[in-house]
Amino acid sequence: MADLRFYFDPVCPFAWMTSRWVRLVQAQRDYSVDWRFVSLRLVNAAVDYDAQFPPDYEVGHTAGLRLLRVAARTRAEHGRAAVGTLYEALGQRLFDSPPDPEDSADRRGTRAFLDPVLASAGLPAALAEALDDASLDAVVQAETDEALALTGRDVGTPIIHVQPPAGVAFFGPVISRLPSEADAVRLWDHVVGLASFPGFAELKRSLRELPQLRGLGVEPDEVGEQEDWHGGSRRRHH
Repeated sequence: MADLRFYFDPVCPFAWMTSRWVRLVQAQRDYSVDWRFVSLRLVNAAVDYDAQFPPDYEVGHTAGLRLLRVAARTRAEHGRAAVGTLYEALGQRLFDSPPDPEDSADRRGTRAFLDPVLASAGLPAALAEALDDASLDAVVQAETDEALALTGRDVGTPIIHVQPPAGVAFFGPVISRLPSEADAVRLWDHVVGLASFPGFAELKRSLRELPQLRGLGVEPDEVGEQEDWHGGSRRRHH
């Protein structure tokens, strides 16, 4: 069994930043990581997007679900390690590359977006057929439910489960800057140590910097604009 389970939605920039940090820790601690699914679209299935989110959030989250269908097909046909390879290629295209004027939120759920990502990951182009395969939603829903059972439902992505099945699990941490290799391990030990205390529930501030990701227009040496994420998301109200 893997040392860590990392539940992600590929369109979430904060999940991507946290995954880059986890990969730094993984390399230094020789952890094995099982990359698993949590869909923001399914988490918010009962939410009125028009009333509670900024524009394009519903199409963006729907694109994330479509990409997770591809991840589910990838795992079924090519194994669990291939999910990590696909997620890395998706994140590099979405967030580590300069902004693409043609890269709208809804386009991210199309073959026009996905085909070059699959090619860069060395995965078959036929996997893109899963974008429209709603039968795979049952797999994504099951892992979304699995992730939320570990933390409670008022969370987003990512969710990390350390030393499953008995180990500690938590949402986040939400970080906007990638730490150095040395700081990555220290931060990891602090986070896991705090989360491992049986009575611990939450340590939080809702002010967030836009992550240092080129795809969001923030260079690694810049500090992103700070926003107040009410209720842990950009919902306008509850």
